[in-house]
Amino acid sequence: MNDSFGDFNATQTATGGAASEPKSEGVASVLIRQVNESPDSNFSMFGQTFGMVCIVGILRDIETSSTKITYLVEDHTGRINVHLWLEEGDALKAPDLMVNNYMKIFGTVRGQGGQKTIMAFSLTPVTDANELSTHLLEALLMRYKIEEFKAKDDGGMGMSSGVGGMGMGVSRMETDGDAAVSGLDDKQQAVYQAIKKNVSNEGISRRELKSKFSHISDTQLNEILEFMISEGHIYSSIDPDHFISTM
Repeated sequence: MNDSFGDFNATQTATGGAASEPKSEGVASVLIRQVNESPDSNFSMFGQTFGMVCIVGILRDIETSSTKITYLVEDHTGRINVHLWLEEGDALKAPDLMVNNYMKIFGTVRGQGGQKTIMAFSLTPVTDANELSTHLLEALLMRYKIEEFKAKDDGGMGMSSGVGGMGMGVSRMETDGDAAVSGLDDKQQAVYQAIKKNVSNEGISRRELKSKFSHISDTQLNEILEFMISEGHIYSSIDPDHFISTM
């Protein structure tokens, strides 16, 4: 599973005269074709924008310059260039990666000249074949969850139009969500809903929650999180600072 960088945030360029820039959050496990076909300069799926992506592929070529290392990475869906920017002396600390071997990349997506590239933050060799199938399953699950989330979100607009199955599904989702947090005060409910609505595999980070709820002190936010963990509403995922709802 994704094991780092869940708290990295980026900003998405506003389009269509939007009044504010939506925030990009979380890590998306994806295939290279999904990155190349993403319509935005960063990465989005069904309207959900992510701050970072994770890909697994075969390293086909390495080019080194004084300022960066460029890796050509390939999976069964396509190829993409991955850039690792260097500071002075960093060339000696370059990851130990071999051509024609699998590697795992965490990074941000950039678009330039009609082509997508990835700016890497983490590059590691894949030494266990299980990581390949795990990543593929994560990518499929991520797409399914985002598509389901969008369908439910869109279905809420059609509840009064007689779209029976979708309308009832959204209604149950909303009712069950309220029931799951009954007994929580307003602040606890707000934090819980933010955790529940996060769709990334690693969950929402403590940093993201602090950013969303700047009116809640750090001490109070920590108390809310500890209380909801003890009550079984949420649990920590990849580390003590990432949270997923149990419902």
